[in-house]
Amino acid sequence: MLTLLNRILLVPLALLLGAACAHAAEGELLPVDQAFKLETKVIDAQHVTLHWQIADNYYLYRDRIKLKSGDANLTLGALELGPATKKHDEYLGDVEVYHGTIDGTQAITVANGATSAQLKVTVQGCHEVEPKICYPPFSQTIKLDIPAGAAAENSAATNAPAEAPNNPLAKALAANTPIGDKSAPLPPEQAFVFEAIATSPTEILARFSMPPGYYLYRDKSKFSLTDASATLGDPRWPAGKSHTDENFGTSIVYYTQVEVPIALKRSINAAQSLTLNASFQGCLENGVCYPVMTRAVNVALAASSAVASEIPPSASAIPQQSRPAVDGTFFAALLTALLGGLILNLMPCVLPILSLKAISLLEGGESPQAARRHVLFYSAGVLSSFAAIGFVVIGLRAAGLAYGWGFQLQQPLVVAVLVYVMLAIGLSLSGVVQFGMSLTGVGQNLTTKSGPKGDFFTGVLACVVASPCTAPFMGSALAYAFASPPLISLCIFLALGLGLALPFILIGFIPALGRWLPRPGAWMETLKQFFAFPMYLTAVWLVWVLGNQRGMDAVGLVLVGAVMLALGLWWFERSRFRPVGWRALAWLALLLALPPLYAIGSLTRAATNATQVREDGAVPFDPARLATLRAQGTPVFIDIGADWCTTCKVNEHVVLATSNFHDLLKRTGTVFMVGDWTNPDTAIEAFLAQFHAVGVPLYVVYPKGDGEGRVLPTVLTSGIVQDALDPQIK
Repeated sequence: MLTLLNRILLVPLALLLGAACAHAAEGELLPVDQAFKLETKVIDAQHVTLHWQIADNYYLYRDRIKLKSGDANLTLGALELGPATKKHDEYLGDVEVYHGTIDGTQAITVANGATSAQLKVTVQGCHEVEPKICYPPFSQTIKLDIPAGAAAENSAATNAPAEAPNNPLAKALAANTPIGDKSAPLPPEQAFVFEAIATSPTEILARFSMPPGYYLYRDKSKFSLTDASATLGDPRWPAGKSHTDENFGTSIVYYTQVEVPIALKRSINAAQSLTLNASFQGCLENGVCYPVMTRAVNVALAASSAVASEIPPSASAIPQQSRPAVDGTFFAALLTALLGGLILNLMPCVLPILSLKAISLLEGGESPQAARRHVLFYSAGVLSSFAAIGFVVIGLRAAGLAYGWGFQLQQPLVVAVLVYVMLAIGLSLSGVVQFGMSLTGVGQNLTTKSGPKGDFFTGVLACVVASPCTAPFMGSALAYAFASPPLISLCIFLALGLGLALPFILIGFIPALGRWLPRPGAWMETLKQFFAFPMYLTAVWLVWVLGNQRGMDAVGLVLVGAVMLALGLWWFERSRFRPVGWRALAWLALLLALPPLYAIGSLTRAATNATQVREDGAVPFDPARLATLRAQGTPVFIDIGADWCTTCKVNEHVVLATSNFHDLLKRTGTVFMVGDWTNPDTAIEAFLAQFHAVGVPLYVVYPKGDGEGRVLPTVLTSGIVQDALDPQIK
């Protein structure tokens, strides 16, 4: 079945190509302006009536009806629409729609002396019988003829809200008199129009609109939710203007319009709509300031995946992909997951853990029973961890939080803890410390009790370190899992884990394969110490990731903690057979490694310039810019990656950072757009969701013209990229 955005993309193609290229059924569809006919009339100085005539078998979405001033002569107030019909939409959830006719009234304020004004009306609707399609948001600009004297009548009609006795604004509104050389201030609801819409399940976009001459204070604006089932993050205000006035001194203010993205965290049982409260304050340029104003708007979250086009920064403006919806049988998905997990053994992020397991198998090579014991408990650790991570991700997505594969490494505290873990394993392999009877299950003769624990822990560690990687076949299997019921999802994740553990299962249970392993000997101690260095390199890589997430302060903190950890482990081994007091010093050093973790968790992400062009010519990922480029027919190569994704970095150095790739971009006129998912980013999460991608890397190529995006494999070669960007050259 076509997805909603595929249907939306199909409509303009059908209209442009006409009967020669359209199916017969599609040829019966009405043009959008005939399916939803609009008539407007200015009835007095403050109101415009709107009447839609909706054709049979068509409907309009209530929350897709948006009105906006088209010029400086017109300021809009509240829009009143009649009651709508509730409907459960396959893609948007519970919505309200109109059939037949709609009658509405728009409150307006007209500038003095104006004889006409422009009103921009945007709607979106669908055809509800075969062929079932949804039109893209449709905008039209209506010229309003203002009756003579309407502007003067409008000024005389303003009503004063209750104000403090000494507020000059209250006096001006009450007396309907000019302030200075300007006309009377507008009523608060017309001077500061507040709107909000969900741009994704994890973000709300708040917007303030002010007529010329009015400005809004950033520091006087606050947001809150009425609902206890969700919480707001910090508002991400864009750059404003520095303004000095007699009321508040020097402050950051905004003129005309400002859009403020706000992160949203929802619980599992959160409602599909939330009430966003805003308190704010603003002024007229002549120094008269409004008192603190409050507004409350209802934000429909179920409809957040397809936002009207009048809000360009939303992720919904991104053109849709050509990859079909997740399909295939359950058994095909299981096989794909098994292959993906098997190939995951070869990914660079998993290689250090393979070295640990190799030593365990060599130690158990003296008997088939010992090898099978290693394999079984290692496999149990892998399978348990895959199931746990899978259900965490699925649970978060069910709660409306767009987390994907490898999401845990977006948290600096998790990365710092992994630095400690890798360092501790490396020190154990180097012989600096022995964790009792071998915590990791390597490098020692394991007892019956400690051996299974070590093998199980090694399997858990393999899964944790493998989580940033997405191997071939793995992406489609995970997408199938996220779209399936929990029981089927569990089977898919277990199949992935089985694939990761499969080489060791075969070696442990097929004696002929086990005989290929070398026999234990003195050389194993040297090999064990050599394998410590991949652990150290992994720790260094994680420190680099942490630095990119939270800056050099985080690097310094984790290095201090690592030194204290190494000191504690070294002294722990030195004092193993000494009195308890000596070992207490080791525990003290280990405890001193914890405060840096707390400090790292409290660091904030450094601000970045979202519009800055990199030295290699790449531009940061931006949905609005992508939509503009696609509207212009410009080819775009999109690279969504993360610093903690080793596959991404390998592709970058082998293919995307080469002169051949950049020459290809110049020759084809392709824009190189890079999205960084090292830290959580709602716009990138929405883009990943559109392509059914559950992790990174994700590479998408939009061809020249209006073609759909093509998803490239997760492992790139120069030939794959060249065929995608310039298929004529072989």
